[in-house]
Amino acid sequence: MTRDEKKEIIDGLTEKFRENPFFYITNAAGFSVAEVNAFRRTCFERGVEYKVYKNTIIKKALENLDADFSQLDDTLKGFSGIIFSKETSNLPAKVLLDFRKKAGKKETRPVFKGASIDSDIFIGEANLEMLSNLKSKQELLGDLIGLLHSPAMNLISALQSGQSNISGVLKALESREEK
Repeated sequence: MTRDEKKEIIDGLTEKFRENPFFYITNAAGFSVAEVNAFRRTCFERGVEYKVYKNTIIKKALENLDADFSQLDDTLKGFSGIIFSKETSNLPAKVLLDFRKKAGKKETRPVFKGASIDSDIFIGEANLEMLSNLKSKQELLGDLIGLLHSPAMNLISALQSGQSNISGVLKALESREEK
């Protein structure tokens, strides 16, 4: 591979990092070609992209960005693949966990090395479960709208229930007077 070809790959990867605010780095060492293809297919079906790059190319592409990703340098060893997600921060973690479940209980590949979620760095397999439970932007907006909507609904409900209670009391008083 010539220098120009490497520079072109680095520039393309740098642009991919800029376009995707969420990316996960995995170690897929020991994967067969069939397993890598199955994982790529799973990623594609779920709306994320999985690509394998050389660690030096990943490091150089990350150095081209404005943010500091030096914490990820220690994770860039071995066989590294990157899962890119444009809109949902927790989707790559869910894809990793679901793929492992389908593969079997003892399967832990691809191994989670680290992630960048809006330039926040998470390193190590211990963070994968926590990352899968993060709420997406749409889920958070839905929760917020629900919270804002709740007091108004409670007020309307109280007023409507009070109306039936008042009319019930009036009818009871009216029936007492008639007796």
